[in-house]
Amino acid sequence: MTSKFEGVRGCVFDAYGTLFDFNSAVARHADRLGPDPERFSTLWRSKQLEYTWLRSLMNAYADFWQVTQDALDYALEALDLRDPDLRQNLLDEYRKLDAYPDAKPALEQLAGKGYVVAILSNGTLDMLNEAVRSSGIANVRAILSVEQVGVFKPAPRVYIYAGEVLAIHTPNICFVSANAWDAAGAAAVGMRTVWVNRAGSPPERLPYRPTAEVKSLTETAALMP
Repeated sequence: MTSKFEGVRGCVFDAYGTLFDFNSAVARHADRLGPDPERFSTLWRSKQLEYTWLRSLMNAYADFWQVTQDALDYALEALDLRDPDLRQNLLDEYRKLDAYPDAKPALEQLAGKGYVVAILSNGTLDMLNEAVRSSGIANVRAILSVEQVGVFKPAPRVYIYAGEVLAIHTPNICFVSANAWDAAGAAAVGMRTVWVNRAGSPPERLPYRPTAEVKSLTETAALMP
């Protein structure tokens, strides 16, 4: 049987929530975040994404580090956590997030099969380089940031930019994300996509469905011929 991923030359990964566990920053200071640190983490992340989408719609781009700080400030005030030291501690931790346990072996397997492995993220290049370095992730050929485009995912030109930089036609790229909306954005420009559905979430009601749905990054590596 012909693989759905036949002809793929590059595997491009989202960063936050896919390779890097954004909850790890909060986990390191959970005892300072009140009775429900998970609620805090969810609010910070949801506002972070919301601000990227709203800024894109308003043509009011600010880099992801600014958006991350703005979302954190909202979450701290919303949950009445008024501690400047905590704010700085959380920001410091966000720059050195843990990699998911399945990230390193998956990238190693794909690189070993000869695929061009890259990251395409809303994060700034400084943020991404620091996260890659501190997490010990290897086998990444290119780190690509939306700051080079001036708009956030899922704007089509972000994914097109990745194809241009890698010199690979978008149908020959497999984009991997734990965010279904992100996978849909990549599919809209013709990329093959894998949705890493770690939480067992229902599918998004969007026009584009993933080429494959898996529960882990190592399953993604196994899909590639």
